[in-house]
Amino acid sequence: MEVKPKASRHLFLIRHGQYVVGPTDEERFLTPLGREQAKLTGQRLKELGFDYNLVLRSTMTRATETAMIIQDVLGETKTKSCDLIREGAPIKPEPPVSHWKPEVYQFYQDGARIEAAFRKYFHRADATQEYDTYEVIVCHANVIRYCVCRALQFPPEAWLRISLHNGSITWLEIQSDGNVVLRGLGDVGHMPRNKMSTR
Repeated sequence: MEVKPKASRHLFLIRHGQYVVGPTDEERFLTPLGREQAKLTGQRLKELGFDYNLVLRSTMTRATETAMIIQDVLGETKTKSCDLIREGAPIKPEPPVSHWKPEVYQFYQDGARIEAAFRKYFHRADATQEYDTYEVIVCHANVIRYCVCRALQFPPEAWLRISLHNGSITWLEIQSDGNVVLRGLGDVGHMPRNKMSTR
């Protein structure tokens, strides 16, 4: 007898809070505003009332700090860090832009890593999963935009046309039959206007 999946996986993709632009990752920590954004996002996730199964976070400083603040609000939740969801250049964007031109090798290096992250985390529930799961993934704008395009089967080269605020919530549901529903993209309705930023 074939066992079919019957549960959905809900992924909440969170862009890190605003950060200091420094020369190294360790010096790119959250600004006071970035910490406020992370707290507001944590409060919004808590208000949704889901029992979160996991908080997955990028190993970059700004994402790790954001995840820790969110976890303080959510309470005890399983945590995992992952290098695959670090920021990078996923694929050459179409149309090209003049303000962002990484070296060509970065697309090959980062693109393979970010694609591996997509394949690892964006899949339907296992057939043995009885109930819906809710996972928070705290990472970076480029990673989120690329993965949203891939999940919705849009041309991934279009990723740079999407703008995401710091602390925004993107909610994807991967249903038991494999259909993907975008329930929210870059939502910052939980933030007052004076707390919003994109840089």
